[in-house]
Amino acid sequence: MDAPTVQLLQVGDLALLAPELTLVIAAILITLIDLVLPRRVNRDLIGGLSLLGVLVSLGFVLWKLYERMQQSSDAVQLLNHSYRVDEFALLLKIVFLVGTAFTLLMSIGNVRDEEIPHRGEYYYLLLPAALGGMIMASSGDLITLYVGLELLSITSYILVAMKKSDRKSTEGAFKYAVLGSVASAFILYGMSFLYGITGSTQLGAMAQGLTGNSASFEAIIYVSFILMLVGFGFKIAAAPFHAWSPDVYQGAPTPVTAFLAVVSKGAGLAILFRVFYSLFLGLGGPEMVIYRDFSIMLLVVAALSMIIGTTMALRQANVKRLLALSGIANAGFLLVPIALNPLGSHLHTSNFSEFMYYLVAYLFMTTGAFAVHMVIERSAGHDEMSGYAGLYYRSPWIAVAMTVFVLSLAGIPITAGFFGKLYIILGAVASQAVWIAILMMVSGVVSFYFYFGFIRQMYMRAGSEAQVRVSLTQGFVIVICVLAVISLGVFPNMVMSAIQRVFSLGTDLLIR
Repeated sequence: MDAPTVQLLQVGDLALLAPELTLVIAAILITLIDLVLPRRVNRDLIGGLSLLGVLVSLGFVLWKLYERMQQSSDAVQLLNHSYRVDEFALLLKIVFLVGTAFTLLMSIGNVRDEEIPHRGEYYYLLLPAALGGMIMASSGDLITLYVGLELLSITSYILVAMKKSDRKSTEGAFKYAVLGSVASAFILYGMSFLYGITGSTQLGAMAQGLTGNSASFEAIIYVSFILMLVGFGFKIAAAPFHAWSPDVYQGAPTPVTAFLAVVSKGAGLAILFRVFYSLFLGLGGPEMVIYRDFSIMLLVVAALSMIIGTTMALRQANVKRLLALSGIANAGFLLVPIALNPLGSHLHTSNFSEFMYYLVAYLFMTTGAFAVHMVIERSAGHDEMSGYAGLYYRSPWIAVAMTVFVLSLAGIPITAGFFGKLYIILGAVASQAVWIAILMMVSGVVSFYFYFGFIRQMYMRAGSEAQVRVSLTQGFVIVICVLAVISLGVFPNMVMSAIQRVFSLGTDLLIR
């Protein structure tokens, strides 16, 4: 029997890995710089260097995306098909890096030593966390996928616990680490069944093995999928695996909460998209029985997330917990495009563009909301909704910015959130999943109540005279997010068309 050939990494391949290598090199260098810098030197310098590393990595991703658009080439396979460079991964890496850059900008000059004693570590730990998400997006092998997942998870546990003197932070980090480890065990256990069936960890080879053995190992395939769904459901804070989310979001530093809400959630959804379509699409013979069942399971999880997240937020007064519950409901919305069957009686192939549009909208409106909350939290000294009372009379432009974000989260017309939800609802109707479309509309209407609570406090309540101070970096993040939310709402078709022009379902997502 011939020994398997291993595809070695060539020098020319390093250019394809430039975004990831940039973050690795930056993290190592900045760690060494932080070690040798005297304590009297402001650690915002470390934050600036970390931001520079993220922006350079983002530049490499944009350059590679532009280059691939000009050449219209197939996906590039590296490291014996364990790592892929395709439009699916590149588009998601842009979201992760922009989210990380916003997190750093929100923090620089605004994080106090008494809140986070080791600010240098806090800044550069965001780099390996973003790297983990990027590895997940490009994974073509279960081992690579798991390495990226754990890199993101472990650094996230540490970041949540950075407020060492805060009991809520340490409690949230402990709960996050314990439950996250259990979720990782579920994922590994589910993967082991797939490896046992196919004898491979490469997604392409596994897909072929599952197609040929689906009848013989049907029960094991179901068990494997359910185990992995439980694990990934925890990672994206989807119900009923969401219990950790409000406590962790409340305990973590506010910029870290924004990072978890956007980058960590987005990475989990991205890999679920990749695994679901690459491994399970079409399983079950001509009738696709197995695939249809898996699609229904995902839709049920999406429905539970929307119902539980929305109803639990109705009586929530703590802003960070409310935004955590909002994130649970939005995880449900983002799961719907993944779950829709593109091969049903009515062909529907725009799942990824619907998912990507709403993920981009979610990035800007959620990050912007957390940036505003960071300002109000500092001014009021607490996380409660009452801190927004009378905000319009103290800082009109901050109140207007928060109004834009909550209107978008609620799905009010002419905002990014409205069109994001609309595209997903139309996709569900086109796929004849009318029941989930109705649930999305009902959930959106119910969410008006708690989102409009911000507007009620800002414009209709008398508050303290505490001064609202906005730093230059915070103001920059807020302004960019407001402009992005409005622009995505004014030119939605332009964005959708650009995504559809770049992305190809067969080339960039299906691994065969």
